[in-house]
Amino acid sequence: MSLFCMLWVPLFYLFRRSVSGEGGSGGVWALLLGSITAIFQFSFGYLVYPGGFGLSRWLSGFVDIVSLPVLVPILVYAILSLFRSFSGNVNFENFALLWIIPVAALRAISWGSLSDPILLVMVPLLWTGVAVGISFFIKCIIARFRWYVAIPSVMYILALPLAAASAYWAFFTQQEMLGFLLFIATIIPMIISIVLDIIRE
Repeated sequence: MSLFCMLWVPLFYLFRRSVSGEGGSGGVWALLLGSITAIFQFSFGYLVYPGGFGLSRWLSGFVDIVSLPVLVPILVYAILSLFRSFSGNVNFENFALLWIIPVAALRAISWGSLSDPILLVMVPLLWTGVAVGISFFIKCIIARFRWYVAIPSVMYILALPLAAASAYWAFFTQQEMLGFLLFIATIIPMIISIVLDIIRE
């Protein structure tokens, strides 16, 4: 399971590159900043003490485990893109996935002793679901900026990190059915994005 946590994101990144054919820019910066973030997290531990099974556990899942590790690179890429720091095509997805690769590697090491399938298998899947899903809706807004596209896209962008953290929390509290439904809700945009890219080929 540790090997899955370590290899899932880079393998998925290569798969997405082969399907979409998009490169984007800022790959070196993504790996560098992701490595710095991973070392910081590995050295100092969680920002939110997880506590038991209540709100603190959900907050820990959102901030330290599932959602914020993906939201940070997306936000950084958005800021850098506004200042035109990158040349070439704008690609939030590739930047976020590359950022997560070193994070996933060190998390695989720190979580390996726990042998917890929620952390080592479910969390990497949620990472990619959030990264690809949010990027997909950002593309929808950029490609066709209409209120009937922008409003639901923004709602989904806001909902995806919450759904991912809630899925982690539900599995942790052994509410498997709720966790499975939230997990499916998190990865559906990713699946749609992949299918659309395959159809376009």
